[in-house]
Amino acid sequence: MAKGKAEAGAVTAPVVVFDLDGTLADVRHRLPLLQRRPRDWEAFFAAAVHDPPLAEGVALAREKAREGELAYVTGRPERCRADTLAWLREQDLPGDRLLMRAERDRRPARVAKPELLRHLARERPVLLVVDDDAQVCLAYERAGFPVLRADWMSQEPVLEAVQEAEGRT
Repeated sequence: MAKGKAEAGAVTAPVVVFDLDGTLADVRHRLPLLQRRPRDWEAFFAAAVHDPPLAEGVALAREKAREGELAYVTGRPERCRADTLAWLREQDLPGDRLLMRAERDRRPARVAKPELLRHLARERPVLLVVDDDAQVCLAYERAGFPVLRADWMSQEPVLEAVQEAEGRT
């Protein structure tokens, strides 16, 4: 298990980390924006405020919040921070630690998201990471993090294929 480094004498609470898109948020209504050329990333991210919650993911997040603090690692760009935090509050999801990719970061999610998680793990022990992307989960596992693959949203190969090809989300 990957653990964070605590400062001498400091006690840090463990953290359970959740992905957003496809894990807590149902993105299926946004996928047509990625199925056309050119892909409309601006509209894709702007529409995230209308994502319905995925009941199984939200219930698991609330359950895991009893085991440790929650944090979120997402491939959404930093410009989506305010809307994303508002969406989390609307779903009554605890925790406000939200790690997002930099505006011009176009690396595949399997590269960008583990890097974000390693930054968090330097500060806090990571109990578990929950994500729906198979390649991201594999990258987390290779980095030593315990992973639960979120499989409750019907598999949408469109999203994973686009994430890998263009490195966004």
